[in-house]
Amino acid sequence: MSLHGKTLTELAVGLKAREFSSVELAQVFLKRIADHQAALNAFVSVTQEQALAAARMADAALAAGRAGPLTGLPLAHKDIFCTEGVRTTCGSRMLDNFVSPYDATVVAKLKAAGTVMLGKTNMDEFAMGSSNETSYFGPVRNPWDLKVVPGGSSGGSAAATAARLVPASTGTDTGGSIRQPAALTGITGLKPTYGRVSRYGMIAFASSLDQAGVLTASAEDAALLLGVMAGFDPRDSTSVDEPVPDYRAALNQPLKGLRIGLLKEFFEQGLEAETEKRIREALAVYEKLGATLREVSLPNLPLSVPVYYVVAPAECSSNLARFDGVRYGYRCESPRDLMDLYQRSRGEGFGAEVKRRIMTGTYVLSAGYYDAYYIKAQQVRQLIAADFERAFKEVDVLMGPTAPTPAFPIGAKTSDPITMYLNDIYTIGANLAGLPAISVPCGFVGELPVGLQIVGPHFSEAKVLNVAHGLQRETDWHRRIPKAYA
Repeated sequence: MSLHGKTLTELAVGLKAREFSSVELAQVFLKRIADHQAALNAFVSVTQEQALAAARMADAALAAGRAGPLTGLPLAHKDIFCTEGVRTTCGSRMLDNFVSPYDATVVAKLKAAGTVMLGKTNMDEFAMGSSNETSYFGPVRNPWDLKVVPGGSSGGSAAATAARLVPASTGTDTGGSIRQPAALTGITGLKPTYGRVSRYGMIAFASSLDQAGVLTASAEDAALLLGVMAGFDPRDSTSVDEPVPDYRAALNQPLKGLRIGLLKEFFEQGLEAETEKRIREALAVYEKLGATLREVSLPNLPLSVPVYYVVAPAECSSNLARFDGVRYGYRCESPRDLMDLYQRSRGEGFGAEVKRRIMTGTYVLSAGYYDAYYIKAQQVRQLIAADFERAFKEVDVLMGPTAPTPAFPIGAKTSDPITMYLNDIYTIGANLAGLPAISVPCGFVGELPVGLQIVGPHFSEAKVLNVAHGLQRETDWHRRIPKAYA
């Protein structure tokens, strides 16, 4: 098997056995990035020199017997994580020239574990989008079909991982931005519990929803990375001081007796028939493994999209107020006065979708509308969280589709924001309730992949990964690579 065809876990075994070096591994993937970047547009920055220097250090550690489980493994970071000395753009003109003076905690932890960063991946501007079409650097393309979207906002990470330009990458998930692109590109995408992974140095979109996670080939790879990324961080006030279990140790536990709840609301409307068939086929595999299925209703879940599109824009309008042309980031040419500086810097620096959400958020937080919209949305959010809590008293995990359809053509939904927003209809609930969730590939509709979503109670990542791994032991969907990249 070619090196790029191996999973992260298999590459770790090969490095330990000295079958190849970290430098050789980095060179293989850097060449793949160079060969395919023009077609996919998955990267904003490629850090070749730093990567090879880090790989040489990793080889020295391996030779000296000082290597950890991730030493020498290449990966890429979504361009929302601050990286010391490397441009961090958030896919926006506003930060096109911003070079961070420090590393985000996620980046620092993975760097300390010996990983080799190959570059920063393209994304929807400030993580606002479901298709990776709002990036200032142009749309990312899906490696399964260059005419369709890879999903968003972590579309660059998803496309790069699916095409095996990198074996794994980081992402962020505010309303489905790891799981939805994972489903649309046929890979595994894990969003941990809110507070499980530090948000320090991850440029904020909606602070009560954003969570860092990973995009990988397999659940086993996700467990490998999460073990290093998770943990308390005193620099992040939302970080939870909860012990980090050995996620890999629980992967192979039998699934006999597992109680799976089927989310009734996910199967009622909007779900494409062929996508539903693939989901049902995956559920049949779980039944064969000894799991039991039962329908579960979360009556308030259909309200998750309107709740999200009040809460998220409100928080984004507050978080993005700092980008004013004064301290860092884009600054307009020759401002006449301070007001002109603010207006033109923000007007020219932000794209249409970001402006739309800032304006929406400012409106719902304004006097006279705060109680009517924002407070009401937060109240309904609590009802949605309570629905999940009740459901987990009856079942161990909840399952359903990750997205209602396979990937759609580039440009198909850009003129209708509401239709675009509805693409996150199945993923937003987990963010509103702060729950861990994973999307795993479970088949194809035509030539395009479909994802199954698994949601667990708070801090049940070990169980969620175990359940995902159970399917991947029985199927090979997660090993499929688009023909042009195999």
